[in-house]
Amino acid sequence: MGFSQVDDRTVLDSMGAYSARHYERLNVVVRQTKAAWLTDINGKKYLDCLAAYSAANQGHHHPKIVEAVVAALKGHYGSVISNVVYTDSLGLFVKKLSNLVPQLGRRFGTNGNKCMLKNGGVESVETAIKMMRYYGWKAKGIPDGKQEIIVFNNNFHGRMITVVSFSSSKKYKEGFGPLTPGFVSVDYGDIEAVDKAINQNTCGILVEPMQGEGGMYIPPDGFLRGLRDIADKQDIFLTFDEIQVGLGRTGKMFCFEHEGVIPDGLILGKAISGGLVPLSAYVTNAVSMDLAFKPGSDGSTYGGYPLACVAGHAALDVIIEEKLPQRAAEKGAILKKRIEEIASRSSHVKEVRGRGLFIGIEVNNGDAMTYCRKLLDLGVLANDSHGHTIRISPPLIITDDEIEYLLERLEKVLID
Repeated sequence: MGFSQVDDRTVLDSMGAYSARHYERLNVVVRQTKAAWLTDINGKKYLDCLAAYSAANQGHHHPKIVEAVVAALKGHYGSVISNVVYTDSLGLFVKKLSNLVPQLGRRFGTNGNKCMLKNGGVESVETAIKMMRYYGWKAKGIPDGKQEIIVFNNNFHGRMITVVSFSSSKKYKEGFGPLTPGFVSVDYGDIEAVDKAINQNTCGILVEPMQGEGGMYIPPDGFLRGLRDIADKQDIFLTFDEIQVGLGRTGKMFCFEHEGVIPDGLILGKAISGGLVPLSAYVTNAVSMDLAFKPGSDGSTYGGYPLACVAGHAALDVIIEEKLPQRAAEKGAILKKRIEEIASRSSHVKEVRGRGLFIGIEVNNGDAMTYCRKLLDLGVLANDSHGHTIRISPPLIITDDEIEYLLERLEKVLID
């Protein structure tokens, strides 16, 4: 089963001897994945309630996405090709994605969207930062090097040097200086703090419409609308990071649709390729994209290469055709209500919060991993968010029976 038949101990020893120890891993070696399930060498199955932080929204090895990738490899149109030429898979995918996203940056016109493809989400975060800084310099006249972007405490946008420079987490950045300047961090959800942080050098606002790693927090009602109003009034470029919460996860195609607020720039990743090939995207108004990026100003060897675009086509089709945002809304409402009922009888739960199939269970003792390890023993893979919250974010194709399976095990670990 899986790639090899070497025993788990050999795998763990190899990881200890030869791999960087940059993750704290749960003690299971996954050999096979299918739909919402992970399987170890002994055939034990685990319900995946992480979905690789939303990368597997469509479920693991979705048949339609697998078929598309296999066909590309067998048909000799999946290999990386120099960016000095065009490919049909890229041209058709950027059109599909740009048209799927509502018109961004409407104050700049309604000439459609354009996107730039990269490999991982953090690369597209860096693209968004470049866009905001360039806008500040070119459109607002801010001296180059003086541009400032407002971010939010307990944010998570990745772990590259520039991005960790504005992280609230000490472990992400300690010892990796000098850190990148140009960021001002305020409390998430505090619109007055945002207003006070603005000065003549403010060029952008970067925000998660719902925080994931920060603790599964939904912003206060009106917060995103307040950011939009400030951005319009102060001529600031507003960017939403939906790498984890976009593409159906919270019960809407895009999380910003819950408030009906349209950003100027949008960052997508993870589920955009169905969990099979690395792919991410930065999407913005066509006018803005053309303002900031010209030949030589950016690039990526594998960013938007043919196999990734083939997977992306199929992945977006699955989300649309199987109505995964609606499914997340319906199943998530049922799951959250049932978890809240369990929480009402538990001495361990402080709060349950979330949207769609993006649910957090904050525990009183602040050690969510204790409960995640117990869940693993019972056949459920979950992880903590910000230490204090159990993160429940299964593939959007989760069934009613699988929800019952999860609820039975949550009750066992949360009820004394």
